[in-house]
Amino acid sequence: MKKVELLLPAGNLEKLEYAVRYGADAVYLGVVDFSLRAMRKGELITFENLKSAIDLAHKLGAKAYLTLNIFAFNKDIKHLIECIEIIKDANPDAILVSDFGFINILKKYMPDTPLHISTQTNILNYECVKFWRDMGASRVVLARELSIPEIAEIKQKVPDIELECFIHGAQCVSYSGRCLLSDYFTNGERISNQGNCCQPCRWSYKLVEETRPNEYYEINEDAHGTHILSPKDLCLVYHLKEMIDAGVDSFKVEGRTKSLYYVSAVAKTYRSAIDELYQNPNADMSKYFEELKKVGNRGYTTGFALGGGNAKDSYSYHLSKGLAGADFLFEFYGREKFNFIRPQFQDDGFVYLVKIKNKIKPDDEIEIISPDEQFKTKILAIYDEKGDELEVGNTNAQVYVKFDLEVKNYQYALARTVGIKEMEN
Repeated sequence: MKKVELLLPAGNLEKLEYAVRYGADAVYLGVVDFSLRAMRKGELITFENLKSAIDLAHKLGAKAYLTLNIFAFNKDIKHLIECIEIIKDANPDAILVSDFGFINILKKYMPDTPLHISTQTNILNYECVKFWRDMGASRVVLARELSIPEIAEIKQKVPDIELECFIHGAQCVSYSGRCLLSDYFTNGERISNQGNCCQPCRWSYKLVEETRPNEYYEINEDAHGTHILSPKDLCLVYHLKEMIDAGVDSFKVEGRTKSLYYVSAVAKTYRSAIDELYQNPNADMSKYFEELKKVGNRGYTTGFALGGGNAKDSYSYHLSKGLAGADFLFEFYGREKFNFIRPQFQDDGFVYLVKIKNKIKPDDEIEIISPDEQFKTKILAIYDEKGDELEVGNTNAQVYVKFDLEVKNYQYALARTVGIKEMEN
Protein backbone atom coordinates (compact mmCIF):
# COMPACT_ATOMS: atom_id res chain seq x y z
CA MET A 1 0.00 0.00 0.00
CA LYS A 2 1.09 3.56 -0.65
CA LYS A 3 1.94 5.81 2.26
CA VAL A 4 -0.92 8.09 3.27
CA GLU A 5 -0.59 11.31 5.25
CA LEU A 6 -2.29 11.65 8.65
CA LEU A 7 -3.37 15.30 9.00
CA LEU A 8 -4.46 16.65 12.39
CA PRO A 9 -5.79 20.04 13.52
CA ALA A 10 -3.56 22.46 15.44
CA GLY A 11 -5.93 24.80 17.24
CA ASN A 12 -3.11 26.32 19.30
CA LEU A 13 0.61 25.79 19.85
CA GLU A 14 0.21 23.13 22.52
CA LYS A 15 -2.20 21.09 20.41
CA LEU A 16 0.15 21.40 17.45
CA GLU A 17 2.98 19.81 19.41
CA TYR A 18 0.84 17.05 20.90
CA ALA A 19 -0.76 16.24 17.54
CA VAL A 20 2.65 15.66 15.97
CA ARG A 21 4.12 13.80 18.93
CA TYR A 22 1.07 11.50 18.99
CA GLY A 23 1.48 10.61 15.34
CA ALA A 24 0.43 13.30 12.87
CA ASP A 25 2.46 13.60 9.67
CA ALA A 26 1.12 17.11 9.13
CA VAL A 27 -1.02 19.72 10.88
CA TYR A 28 -3.31 22.43 9.63
CA LEU A 29 -3.44 25.70 11.51
CA GLY A 30 -5.19 29.02 11.15
CA VAL A 31 -4.47 32.55 12.26
CA VAL A 32 -7.24 34.37 14.07
CA ASP A 33 -8.26 36.70 11.25
CA PHE A 34 -8.46 34.19 8.38
CA SER A 35 -9.51 30.90 9.92
CA LEU A 36 -12.89 29.15 9.82
CA ARG A 37 -12.40 28.18 13.45
CA ALA A 38 -12.09 31.10 15.87
CA MET A 39 -10.11 29.72 18.83
CA ARG A 40 -10.61 31.09 22.33
CA LYS A 41 -8.33 28.99 24.55
CA GLY A 42 -4.63 28.25 24.87
CA GLU A 43 -1.72 29.99 23.20
CA LEU A 44 -3.47 31.05 20.02
CA ILE A 45 -1.69 31.09 16.70
CA THR A 46 -1.44 34.66 15.47
CA PHE A 47 0.69 36.51 12.93
CA GLU A 48 3.11 37.23 15.78
CA ASN A 49 3.86 33.56 16.48
CA LEU A 50 2.96 31.96 13.14
CA LYS A 51 6.59 31.44 12.15
CA SER A 52 7.49 29.83 15.48
CA ALA A 53 4.44 27.52 15.18
CA ILE A 54 5.43 26.34 11.71
CA ASP A 55 9.08 26.07 12.75
CA LEU A 56 7.99 23.85 15.65
CA ALA A 57 6.12 21.51 13.29
CA HIS A 58 9.16 21.33 11.02
CA LYS A 59 11.49 20.71 13.96
CA LEU A 60 9.31 17.74 14.97
CA GLY A 61 9.41 16.37 11.42
CA ALA A 62 5.90 17.34 10.33
CA LYS A 63 4.46 19.58 7.64
CA ALA A 64 2.33 22.63 8.49
CA TYR A 65 -0.49 23.89 6.27
CA LEU A 66 -1.86 27.39 6.81
CA THR A 67 -5.63 27.74 6.45
CA LEU A 68 -6.77 30.99 4.79
CA ASN A 69 -10.15 29.60 3.81
CA ILE A 70 -12.69 32.19 4.91
CA PHE A 71 -15.13 33.66 2.41
CA ALA A 72 -13.40 36.99 1.97
CA PHE A 73 -14.75 40.54 1.80
CA ASN A 74 -12.87 43.57 0.48
CA LYS A 75 -11.39 44.27 3.91
CA ASP A 76 -10.03 40.73 4.07
CA ILE A 77 -8.28 41.14 0.72
CA LYS A 78 -6.59 44.31 1.97
CA HIS A 79 -5.61 42.64 5.24
CA LEU A 80 -4.10 39.64 3.45
CA ILE A 81 -1.90 41.90 1.33
CA GLU A 82 -0.78 43.69 4.53
CA CYS A 83 0.20 40.36 6.08
CA ILE A 84 1.69 38.62 3.05
CA GLU A 85 5.33 39.20 4.04
CA ILE A 86 4.69 37.64 7.45
CA ILE A 87 3.16 34.58 5.78
CA LYS A 88 6.06 34.30 3.34
CA ASP A 89 8.55 34.47 6.19
CA ALA A 90 6.64 31.79 8.15
CA ASN A 91 7.12 29.43 5.17
CA PRO A 92 4.11 27.11 5.41
CA ASP A 93 4.30 23.89 3.41
CA ALA A 94 1.01 24.78 1.71
CA ILE A 95 -1.87 27.23 2.06
CA LEU A 96 -5.48 26.09 2.20
CA VAL A 97 -7.85 28.45 0.35
CA SER A 98 -11.41 28.68 -0.95
CA ASP A 99 -11.68 32.28 -2.17
CA PHE A 100 -10.68 33.18 -5.75
CA GLY A 101 -9.43 36.58 -4.61
CA PHE A 102 -7.08 34.99 -2.09
CA ILE A 103 -5.88 32.59 -4.78
CA ASN A 104 -5.00 35.51 -7.08
CA ILE A 105 -3.04 37.25 -4.34
CA LEU A 106 -1.17 34.13 -3.25
CA LYS A 107 -0.26 33.21 -6.82
CA LYS A 108 1.10 36.72 -7.29
CA TYR A 109 3.07 37.09 -4.05
CA MET A 110 3.86 33.44 -3.18
CA PRO A 111 3.95 31.59 -6.51
CA ASP A 112 6.13 28.75 -5.19
CA THR A 113 3.90 27.86 -2.22
CA PRO A 114 1.54 24.94 -2.95
CA LEU A 115 -2.18 25.70 -2.85
CA HIS A 116 -4.68 23.28 -1.30
CA ILE A 117 -8.33 23.89 -2.18
CA SER A 118 -10.65 23.82 0.84
CA THR A 119 -13.68 21.60 1.32
CA GLN A 120 -15.60 24.91 1.39
CA THR A 121 -15.58 24.81 -2.42
CA ASN A 122 -17.70 21.60 -2.38
CA ILE A 123 -15.63 19.53 -4.79
CA LEU A 124 -17.81 16.62 -5.90
CA ASN A 125 -16.60 15.57 -9.38
CA TYR A 126 -13.52 15.01 -11.46
CA GLU A 127 -14.12 17.96 -13.81
CA CYS A 128 -14.09 20.26 -10.79
CA VAL A 129 -10.82 18.66 -9.67
CA LYS A 130 -9.37 19.22 -13.16
CA PHE A 131 -10.39 22.87 -12.93
CA TRP A 132 -8.53 23.38 -9.66
CA ARG A 133 -5.50 21.47 -10.97
CA ASP A 134 -5.41 23.76 -14.00
CA MET A 135 -5.69 26.74 -11.66
CA GLY A 136 -2.42 25.62 -10.08
CA ALA A 137 -3.63 23.67 -7.05
CA SER A 138 -1.50 20.75 -5.88
CA ARG A 139 -4.24 19.27 -3.65
CA VAL A 140 -8.01 19.40 -3.23
CA VAL A 141 -10.00 18.61 -0.10
CA LEU A 142 -12.96 16.60 -1.32
CA ALA A 143 -16.47 17.19 0.01
CA ARG A 144 -17.72 14.81 2.69
CA GLU A 145 -20.71 14.05 0.46
CA LEU A 146 -18.66 11.72 -1.77
CA SER A 147 -18.64 7.94 -1.56
CA ILE A 148 -15.42 5.92 -1.67
CA PRO A 149 -16.14 4.63 -5.22
CA GLU A 150 -16.70 8.21 -6.37
CA ILE A 151 -13.36 9.21 -4.83
CA ALA A 152 -11.68 6.33 -6.66
CA GLU A 153 -13.17 7.50 -9.96
CA ILE A 154 -11.87 11.02 -9.37
CA LYS A 155 -8.36 9.68 -8.72
CA GLN A 156 -8.52 7.55 -11.84
CA LYS A 157 -9.59 10.52 -13.98
CA VAL A 158 -7.21 13.04 -12.38
CA PRO A 159 -4.18 11.14 -11.03
CA ASP A 160 -1.84 14.15 -11.06
CA ILE A 161 -3.31 15.97 -8.05
CA GLU A 162 -3.43 15.00 -4.38
CA LEU A 163 -6.75 14.13 -2.75
CA GLU A 164 -7.42 14.96 0.88
CA CYS A 165 -10.48 13.49 2.62
CA PHE A 166 -12.02 13.80 6.06
CA ILE A 167 -12.01 10.55 8.00
CA HIS A 168 -13.06 11.69 11.47
CA GLY A 169 -14.84 14.44 13.38
CA ALA A 170 -17.86 16.70 13.52
CA GLN A 171 -19.92 17.39 10.42
CA CYS A 172 -21.92 20.45 9.39
CA VAL A 173 -25.66 20.22 8.82
CA SER A 174 -25.18 22.05 5.52
CA TYR A 175 -22.78 21.49 2.64
CA SER A 176 -19.33 21.64 4.23
CA GLY A 177 -19.86 24.76 6.28
CA ARG A 178 -22.12 26.89 4.09
CA CYS A 179 -24.78 27.05 6.80
CA LEU A 180 -26.44 30.42 7.52
CA LEU A 181 -28.27 29.43 10.72
CA SER A 182 -25.60 30.90 12.99
CA ASP A 183 -25.74 34.25 11.16
CA TYR A 184 -29.53 34.29 11.46
CA PHE A 185 -29.88 33.32 15.11
CA THR A 186 -27.22 35.79 16.32
CA ASN A 187 -28.32 38.74 14.16
CA GLY A 188 -25.10 38.55 12.18
CA GLU A 189 -22.78 38.57 15.21
CA ARG A 190 -21.61 34.94 14.83
CA ILE A 191 -21.00 34.36 11.12
CA SER A 192 -20.18 30.75 10.25
CA ASN A 193 -18.02 31.45 7.24
CA GLN A 194 -16.00 34.07 9.10
CA GLY A 195 -14.91 31.50 11.68
CA ASN A 196 -17.39 32.19 14.47
CA CYS A 197 -20.19 29.61 14.22
CA CYS A 198 -22.40 29.29 17.32
CA GLN A 199 -23.44 25.77 16.21
CA PRO A 200 -27.25 26.15 16.23
CA CYS A 201 -27.43 22.72 14.59
CA ARG A 202 -26.60 21.34 18.06
CA TRP A 203 -29.45 23.14 19.83
CA SER A 204 -32.59 21.43 21.09
CA TYR A 205 -35.74 22.51 19.24
CA LYS A 206 -39.44 22.45 20.01
CA LEU A 207 -42.35 23.14 17.70
CA VAL A 208 -44.48 26.29 17.91
CA GLU A 209 -47.65 26.68 15.86
CA GLU A 210 -48.00 30.22 14.47
CA THR A 211 -51.41 31.03 16.04
CA ARG A 212 -50.46 29.53 19.42
CA PRO A 213 -47.25 31.43 20.31
CA ASN A 214 -47.10 30.30 23.93
CA GLU A 215 -47.74 26.62 23.31
CA TYR A 216 -44.64 24.53 22.75
CA TYR A 217 -44.68 20.99 21.48
CA GLU A 218 -41.99 18.34 21.33
CA ILE A 219 -41.34 17.33 17.75
CA ASN A 220 -41.28 13.79 19.10
CA GLU A 221 -41.58 12.41 22.59
CA ASP A 222 -38.17 13.05 24.09
CA ALA A 223 -37.38 14.56 27.47
CA HIS A 224 -34.42 16.46 26.00
CA GLY A 225 -36.23 18.00 23.05
CA THR A 226 -35.10 16.99 19.59
CA HIS A 227 -31.82 17.86 17.92
CA ILE A 228 -33.26 17.52 14.43
CA LEU A 229 -30.30 19.25 12.73
CA SER A 230 -27.36 17.68 14.56
CA PRO A 231 -25.30 15.18 12.52
CA LYS A 232 -23.37 12.43 14.22
CA ASP A 233 -19.59 12.56 13.99
CA LEU A 234 -17.82 10.98 11.05
CA CYS A 235 -15.68 7.90 11.75
CA LEU A 236 -14.15 5.92 8.89
CA VAL A 237 -11.59 3.86 10.82
CA TYR A 238 -13.11 0.64 9.46
CA HIS A 239 -12.65 1.89 5.89
CA LEU A 240 -9.09 3.24 5.82
CA LYS A 241 -7.77 0.53 3.50
CA GLU A 242 -10.61 1.12 1.04
CA MET A 243 -9.80 4.83 1.02
CA ILE A 244 -6.09 4.22 0.52
CA ASP A 245 -6.91 1.86 -2.35
CA ALA A 246 -9.21 4.54 -3.80
CA GLY A 247 -6.23 6.89 -4.04
CA VAL A 248 -6.65 9.19 -1.04
CA ASP A 249 -3.35 10.92 -0.27
CA SER A 250 -4.20 12.57 3.05
CA PHE A 251 -6.51 11.54 5.88
CA LYS A 252 -7.91 14.62 7.60
CA VAL A 253 -9.27 14.83 11.14
CA GLU A 254 -11.64 17.68 12.02
CA GLY A 255 -11.29 19.43 15.36
CA ARG A 256 -9.32 22.67 15.81
CA THR A 257 -11.66 23.64 18.65
CA LYS A 258 -11.46 20.21 20.31
CA SER A 259 -9.49 19.52 23.49
CA LEU A 260 -5.84 18.59 23.84
CA TYR A 261 -6.94 15.11 24.92
CA TYR A 262 -9.16 14.71 21.86
CA VAL A 263 -6.42 15.66 19.41
CA SER A 264 -3.84 13.45 21.11
CA ALA A 265 -6.01 10.35 21.52
CA VAL A 266 -7.43 10.54 17.98
CA ALA A 267 -3.95 11.05 16.50
CA LYS A 268 -2.58 8.09 18.44
CA THR A 269 -5.46 5.83 17.39
CA TYR A 270 -5.33 6.60 13.68
CA ARG A 271 -1.52 6.49 13.66
CA SER A 272 -1.62 3.00 15.15
CA ALA A 273 -4.40 1.88 12.80
CA ILE A 274 -2.60 3.13 9.67
CA ASP A 275 0.72 1.63 10.76
CA GLU A 276 -0.91 -1.75 11.39
CA LEU A 277 -2.53 -1.65 7.95
CA TYR A 278 0.92 -1.20 6.40
CA GLN A 279 2.01 -4.39 8.14
CA ASN A 280 -1.25 -6.29 7.60
CA PRO A 281 -3.74 -4.95 5.03
CA ASN A 282 -6.40 -7.27 6.45
CA ALA A 283 -6.00 -6.09 10.04
CA ASP A 284 -9.11 -5.90 12.22
CA MET A 285 -9.90 -2.24 12.97
CA SER A 286 -12.45 -2.93 15.74
CA LYS A 287 -10.00 -2.24 18.58
CA TYR A 288 -9.32 1.21 17.12
CA PHE A 289 -13.02 1.95 16.86
CA GLU A 290 -13.28 1.10 20.57
CA GLU A 291 -10.45 3.54 21.28
CA LEU A 292 -12.26 6.29 19.38
CA LYS A 293 -15.31 5.81 21.60
CA LYS A 294 -13.18 7.14 24.45
CA VAL A 295 -13.05 10.67 22.98
CA GLY A 296 -15.90 13.15 22.69
CA ASN A 297 -18.46 12.26 20.02
CA ARG A 298 -22.16 12.56 19.23
CA GLY A 299 -22.28 8.97 18.07
CA TYR A 300 -20.48 7.83 14.93
CA THR A 301 -21.57 7.47 11.34
CA THR A 302 -19.94 6.63 8.01
CA GLY A 303 -21.86 9.48 6.39
CA PHE A 304 -21.84 9.25 2.60
CA ALA A 305 -18.69 7.14 2.35
CA LEU A 306 -20.38 3.81 1.63
CA GLY A 307 -22.64 5.17 -1.11
CA GLY A 308 -26.40 5.33 -1.44
CA GLY A 309 -26.69 8.81 0.05
CA ASN A 310 -26.28 9.79 3.67
CA ALA A 311 -26.39 6.86 6.10
CA LYS A 312 -29.82 6.40 7.68
CA ASP A 313 -28.42 6.73 11.20
CA SER A 314 -26.38 9.86 10.48
CA TYR A 315 -28.21 12.23 12.81
CA SER A 316 -27.98 12.42 16.58
CA TYR A 317 -31.51 13.07 17.81
CA HIS A 318 -30.58 13.03 21.48
CA LEU A 319 -27.08 14.50 21.80
CA SER A 320 -25.96 18.00 20.97
CA LYS A 321 -22.69 18.09 22.90
CA GLY A 322 -20.06 15.48 22.21
CA LEU A 323 -19.76 13.02 25.09
CA ALA A 324 -16.67 10.91 25.70
CA GLY A 325 -16.70 7.27 26.67
CA ALA A 326 -13.76 7.99 28.99
CA ASP A 327 -13.15 11.04 31.17
CA PHE A 328 -9.95 13.02 30.67
CA LEU A 329 -8.43 13.08 34.17
CA PHE A 330 -5.18 15.04 34.01
CA GLU A 331 -2.14 16.07 32.02
CA PHE A 332 1.44 15.81 33.27
CA TYR A 333 3.61 18.81 34.11
CA GLY A 334 6.68 17.22 35.71
CA ARG A 335 8.26 14.42 37.73
CA GLU A 336 10.22 14.30 40.99
CA LYS A 337 11.79 11.63 43.19
CA PHE A 338 9.41 10.55 45.95
CA ASN A 339 11.66 12.03 48.64
CA PHE A 340 11.04 15.44 47.07
CA ILE A 341 7.60 15.17 48.69
CA ARG A 342 8.50 13.02 51.70
CA PRO A 343 12.22 13.62 52.49
CA GLN A 344 12.07 11.27 55.51
CA PHE A 345 11.42 8.24 53.25
CA GLN A 346 14.14 6.45 51.32
CA ASP A 347 11.97 5.67 48.30
CA ASP A 348 13.44 5.52 44.80
CA GLY A 349 10.04 5.89 43.15
CA PHE A 350 8.59 8.97 41.51
CA VAL A 351 5.73 11.37 42.04
CA TYR A 352 4.29 13.22 39.06
CA LEU A 353 3.07 16.80 39.00
CA VAL A 354 -0.28 16.89 37.21
CA LYS A 355 -3.09 19.34 36.51
CA ILE A 356 -6.46 17.76 37.19
CA LYS A 357 -9.29 17.98 34.64
CA ASN A 358 -11.73 15.67 36.46
CA LYS A 359 -11.69 14.64 40.12
CA ILE A 360 -9.40 11.79 41.17
CA LYS A 361 -8.95 9.76 44.36
CA PRO A 362 -6.39 7.33 45.79
CA ASP A 363 -6.99 3.73 44.71
CA ASP A 364 -8.54 4.85 41.40
CA GLU A 365 -7.56 2.69 38.46
CA ILE A 366 -6.73 4.89 35.48
CA GLU A 367 -5.32 4.57 31.97
CA ILE A 368 -2.20 6.43 30.86
CA ILE A 369 -1.54 7.25 27.22
CA SER A 370 1.55 8.89 25.76
CA PRO A 371 3.06 8.99 22.27
CA ASP A 372 4.64 5.56 22.85
CA GLU A 373 2.81 4.08 25.85
CA GLN A 374 -0.67 2.96 26.84
CA PHE A 375 -1.32 1.07 30.06
CA LYS A 376 -3.50 0.87 33.16
CA THR A 377 -2.16 1.85 36.54
CA LYS A 378 -3.41 2.63 40.04
CA ILE A 379 -3.22 5.91 41.96
CA LEU A 380 -1.42 5.06 45.20
CA ALA A 381 -1.48 8.53 46.77
CA ILE A 382 -2.12 12.21 46.06
CA TYR A 383 -0.06 15.01 47.65
CA ASP A 384 -0.22 18.78 47.75
CA GLU A 385 2.86 20.97 47.22
CA LYS A 386 3.71 20.73 50.96
CA GLY A 387 3.77 16.95 50.86
CA ASP A 388 0.50 16.52 52.76
CA GLU A 389 -1.54 13.54 51.60
CA LEU A 390 -4.94 14.35 50.07
CA GLU A 391 -8.13 12.30 50.13
CA VAL A 392 -9.19 13.72 46.77
CA GLY A 393 -7.69 15.70 43.91
CA ASN A 394 -10.16 18.31 42.71
CA THR A 395 -10.67 19.72 39.22
CA ASN A 396 -8.12 22.40 38.18
CA ALA A 397 -5.80 21.63 41.12
CA GLN A 398 -2.10 20.97 40.59
CA VAL A 399 -1.02 18.03 42.73
CA TYR A 400 1.61 15.32 42.94
CA VAL A 401 0.49 11.77 42.25
CA LYS A 402 2.19 8.45 42.96
CA PHE A 403 1.34 5.44 40.76
CA ASP A 404 2.09 1.75 41.04
CA LEU A 405 3.80 1.87 37.62
CA GLU A 406 6.36 4.28 36.22
CA VAL A 407 5.35 6.60 33.38
CA LYS A 408 8.36 6.77 31.07
CA ASN A 409 7.29 9.40 28.54
CA TYR A 410 5.58 11.54 31.17
CA GLN A 411 6.31 14.88 29.48
CA TYR A 412 3.49 14.31 26.97
CA ALA A 413 1.40 11.76 28.86
CA LEU A 414 -2.34 12.11 29.55
CA ALA A 415 -4.60 10.18 31.92
CA ARG A 416 -8.20 9.04 31.53
CA THR A 417 -10.69 6.70 33.16
CA VAL A 418 -10.63 2.99 32.36
CA GLY A 419 -13.17 1.41 30.07
CA ILE A 420 -15.95 2.97 28.00
CA LYS A 421 -19.07 4.51 29.47
CA GLU A 422 -22.21 3.54 27.66
CA MET A 423 -23.72 6.38 25.63
CA GLU A 424 -26.81 6.63 23.52
CA ASN A 425 -25.46 6.81 19.98
